[in-house]
Amino acid sequence: MSKTFVLLLIDFGILFLGLGELSLRQYPNYDLTPYMWGGIAAAGAFIVQIIILKGKLCKDKWLFPIVMFFSCIGIIMLGRLKPILCVPQIRWLLIGMAVMVLVLMLAKYFEEILQYQYILGVVTLFVLCLSLLFGTEIGGSKNWLILGPIQVQPSEFGKILLVLFLSSYLSDHRQMLTEVKKRFLFLDLPPLRFIAPLLCIWGIAILMFVIQRDLGSALLFFCMAVGMTYMATGSKSYVFIALCFFGVGALLSYALFSHVQVRFNIWLDPWADPTGQAYQVVQSLFAFGAGGVWGTGFAHGQPLLIPEVHTDFIFSAIGEEMGFLGCSAIMLGYMLFFYRGVKIALNCQKDLYMLSAAGFAVAFFLQAFIIIAGVTKFLPLTGITLPFISYGGSSMVSGFIMVGLLLALSNKEKVA
Repeated sequence: MSKTFVLLLIDFGILFLGLGELSLRQYPNYDLTPYMWGGIAAAGAFIVQIIILKGKLCKDKWLFPIVMFFSCIGIIMLGRLKPILCVPQIRWLLIGMAVMVLVLMLAKYFEEILQYQYILGVVTLFVLCLSLLFGTEIGGSKNWLILGPIQVQPSEFGKILLVLFLSSYLSDHRQMLTEVKKRFLFLDLPPLRFIAPLLCIWGIAILMFVIQRDLGSALLFFCMAVGMTYMATGSKSYVFIALCFFGVGALLSYALFSHVQVRFNIWLDPWADPTGQAYQVVQSLFAFGAGGVWGTGFAHGQPLLIPEVHTDFIFSAIGEEMGFLGCSAIMLGYMLFFYRGVKIALNCQKDLYMLSAAGFAVAFFLQAFIIIAGVTKFLPLTGITLPFISYGGSSMVSGFIMVGLLLALSNKEKVA
């Protein structure tokens, strides 16, 4: 039996053990619906893995089992924290897997799509501005579009378009961006028209931070843009300019907007208002302290003391009930995912493919890092999801699109 099938068996073994523990707490009123949907998800996952192992659509056989590990942990934690969302999350998982297979089947058009870089750039800006223009504020962040019964986060799909646009633009203009045309103080810069698209992306990130009150997405997009620019050019001048750009925007935002001051002050000293605006952060820190090394045990902690624990703070619940060991397993999983993504990128011969794969790997790693750093008070609290673990249909589907694109890129070169 393939090692990847063994890993999938372990993933779904964790899922059904977790559902079994939750069922014991419901005795004698068992609800078998999560088991039924979990079985469907398991069957779907094994079918997808068979498709992957045949090697016709992709070569990397490890990314998908890693993603299923995160998904299974997320489902049982949602069953523990908010049972009504357990089955919907499994449904989103099934939709995500179907979308991933569709992306793999359409991957032959990947390079053709990237030829239209300026159209991609316009579409990227349009998607990022949708929530600025038509967004609805939910949970303190104006980052949602309400489409009838469906709530969509445009930023989740915007990050995919951003990676595609930047990889296309940077690979096409790499020589012009690296050749020194002008020198300003100690900075080496090309003509303005070549860095204008990058400045535009950075500016949109600042607007997201100020207007939408969405520090997480703003930081994610900004770091993605700067990271991919540095990977393509190797120029420290771009990094310095970007940091100055962000620093000036952050200082002006702190001086002009009260919600920015609140977020920053909570980060500096949450104990100044532990029962008010800093309540979530304080309860999160208590949860990690209560969990210790081994954790209180699954379904034996008090994570529900944290408001909205099933979204932004699900990692805090994992820290309380699964302890340092459980948190370490999750973080090692994200590091392994990042490693596989970077390996795919390094095996790509074309700059276009290399930058795309590296961009997707960096996006996943940054998103996980930013939210984990936020709930542990390493960075100011953000409002983004923990990939494949936090509840969210937009996050789940966009995540599987990115995984599908990564797997498709692995087919360009053999990945062991």
